[in-house]
Amino acid sequence: MTTGSIKGSFAAFCAALAFVVLSALGFSGCGAAESAAADPSLAPKAETLAVAPVDPSAPAVNPAMPAGPSIEIKANSPADTVRAFYERLRNKQYVAAMKLTNLRPAVDGLTEEEMKDLGVDFGRIAASIPPQMPINGEIVSGDEATVTLKMPNEKDGKMETNEIRLRKEGDAWMMLVADPEGEKRVRREGKNYFFSLRMDVHHSEAKAMLDRINKAEGIYALQNGGKFADLDALVAKGYLPTDIKSSESTGYRYKVALSFDKSTYTSHAIPAVYGKTGKLSFAMRIRRGKDPELASKDAKGEMLKN
Repeated sequence: MTTGSIKGSFAAFCAALAFVVLSALGFSGCGAAESAAADPSLAPKAETLAVAPVDPSAPAVNPAMPAGPSIEIKANSPADTVRAFYERLRNKQYVAAMKLTNLRPAVDGLTEEEMKDLGVDFGRIAASIPPQMPINGEIVSGDEATVTLKMPNEKDGKMETNEIRLRKEGDAWMMLVADPEGEKRVRREGKNYFFSLRMDVHHSEAKAMLDRINKAEGIYALQNGGKFADLDALVAKGYLPTDIKSSESTGYRYKVALSFDKSTYTSHAIPAVYGKTGKLSFAMRIRRGKDPELASKDAKGEMLKN
């Protein structure tokens, strides 16, 4: 039996939330350094986003009972809260789902446009929720509770029992998705929480992608007489993922500035939307016989100069 909680980064957030959904403890991150681009169709529709504030204790409408062993779920119980959470995520009602957790301050006050912007990140998780997740246990001790349910594990898809912790606040049960440290940050940053964490991981992934470009350039140069190439050529060779040419899934714009004879280059990462997808601009300078030089600076969304 395993548990999961959100730590301090957006990747950790995605890992923990995906775990609560799918027990994906080995999650590799929510961002851009993966070769597969995000599916825009996962973004929720406007009518789904315009969810009125909900009573977290209210059961989901017409909940689909999973097949397999299950307990009797009473209205407004901890198990009912867990069931409602998954149904709302599955239906892309992200605001309503998050209001059943201690991440609620992070969605209170989000505009429809802001929620649509986060829809791709949440959409990946919603699309992966299996239709059958039997809730098979509930233990209540005062204002604390544990609900157990079966989820497919990440390695072989076999169903295994996992537990979710809840806390009672007033008459409602709240899922503890964030750990105490994460919950403090949520309360402190409010609706900026998800955007702040997303920028953190975009910064890390931008540096990782520049390193990946460096390795791709090395392979290309070995095969082309020491000459380097632009991004289009590297992508065409299959050395880099296609999503590097789009900021939709990466949050950053990438560019390779070649010298006139293609013997040296500088690779750049620039925030697609300054202050929203990232704040730092990065540059990795490659010169013959020298180690790569990585620079980063808040350049207000501009490319760093060579």
